Amino acid sequence: MAIYFTLVLQTQEIILQIQQINLKQSYLTVYQYKSEFMLNENGNRQRYKVNTAGFFELKDGRFSANPNNSENVTLSTVERSQLIKDDDGEFYRNWRPEIKSPDDIWNEIVRVTKLPGVTSAPKLQPVETRLVMLQTGMRAPMGIKVKGQDLKEIEAFGLQLETLLKQAEGVKQQAVYADRIVGKPYLLIDIDREKIARYGISIQAVQDVLKVAVGGMGITQTIEGRERYGIRVRYPRELRGNPTDLKQIYIPVEKGSPVPLSELASIRYEQGPQVIKSEDTFLVGYVLFDKLDGFAEVSVVENAQALIQSKIDSGALIVPKGINYQFTGTYENQLRAEKTLSVVVPLALLIIFLILYFQFRSVATSLMVFTGIAVAFAGGFIMIWLYGQDWFLNVDVFGENLRDLFQMHPINLSVAVWVGFIALFGIATDDGVVMATYLKQTFERNTPENKKEIRAAIVEAGEKRIRPCLMTTATTILALLPILTSTGRGSDIMIPMAIPSFGGMLIALISLFVVPVLYSWKQELEVKK
Repeated sequence: MAIYFTLVLQTQEIILQIQQINLKQSYLTVYQYKSEFMLNENGNRQRYKVNTAGFFELKDGRFSANPNNSENVTLSTVERSQLIKDDDGEFYRNWRPEIKSPDDIWNEIVRVTKLPGVTSAPKLQPVETRLVMLQTGMRAPMGIKVKGQDLKEIEAFGLQLETLLKQAEGVKQQAVYADRIVGKPYLLIDIDREKIARYGISIQAVQDVLKVAVGGMGITQTIEGRERYGIRVRYPRELRGNPTDLKQIYIPVEKGSPVPLSELASIRYEQGPQVIKSEDTFLVGYVLFDKLDGFAEVSVVENAQALIQSKIDSGALIVPKGINYQFTGTYENQLRAEKTLSVVVPLALLIIFLILYFQFRSVATSLMVFTGIAVAFAGGFIMIWLYGQDWFLNVDVFGENLRDLFQMHPINLSVAVWVGFIALFGIATDDGVVMATYLKQTFERNTPENKKEIRAAIVEAGEKRIRPCLMTTATTILALLPILTSTGRGSDIMIPMAIPSFGGMLIALISLFVVPVLYSWKQELEVKK
């Protein structure tokens, strides 16, 4: 029987609502949170007056809550309504100082709602949960499918894996959960064939009586306008509400008096499966888990696989006969993507080089321009590294922290990042092509005869093409800024794609000097020959 209740928890920064769907299965958690800072009627952050000591001033002349002191930053509801608006004041923060991100909110929810015997679920949004279930068949991004022929053995082995997974590096212990497959009570009516044979009653006759008395039988339908309602006949609840009442159900006997069900069958409770799932003609149970922040899914799965295999090799874990297990999850998409990228990335580089060769008809010149890709490649990785450093751009400009504005956090190498690198490879050669093309045209018009003339021609060509190259790079960088500051749907994919291009194009400016130097070196060697 499902029991429903609602718990409303006011924790100053979040209003938490929890609805228990079923005590034995799962919880549906719905939470709403307000803006981090108090907003005015236009939805903008509101500043409030502070005194010289940094305390908020109230209308009654008192002072309360120093915004620079994280231990004393909260005001009561009454005091909050007395804050004095001031364009030169300070922002008042609703949330507690330790709440820095949505992950902090989720961790607070998990802490407050922790109940004995209840395991926290992975943090998934409703749409994300549907996508994950379509990809993996489970309600978690990672898990183990335990397959076999016996549900009790599957459950027992899954519980052993649950204990081991909590010890694996990078696995979130609170999210590890093995399916409890067996344990649901079933009311079993076991018909005694010998007894019903004495009375000349068939099994079907007994089952038909039970079907009508307990389950009900549809006999007709009532029509009320466009509505249709079925009419079912069965025993009233007081005659079928418990096993004792079921024993008093009478079974008709041909040419004899009816016999109570207790004379023909035994009625008892037995434990059975709560749910039966199958894959590949095998029964299956799931062991769900999630990763800690800062760990890649592939690394966590590899750590878990190594731990389980070591326990099997040492004999601490024995896989029962007929049982097999398999890791599955969204990380498999990453593995498939890595195999594809191992072909696509070299192929893209090869195509770019061929295009450069067809343009310049020279392997040496093509390699000079191609060096811009290597420089940009390094710049992309430098930018990814800087995004994971807490000190990088950790400054406030006009009351806005730049790390928050650009949503800076550690970036893992994903498909989106590699797609960004492929796009970077294409645009990283732009400056080199512009510079090398003009250098080639310059030397075709005037053929220098010594080192001094070669270097003079290089400097002249470089000065004339430095501005177009800078404009090309600047427009690319400026076009990426709106993407890096974007929020909402799709930003979690677009931002990792834009980071390599942004960092690569910043560093690729070096190619404005590298290409002329290499071209000069090539021409000087030709003059010596």
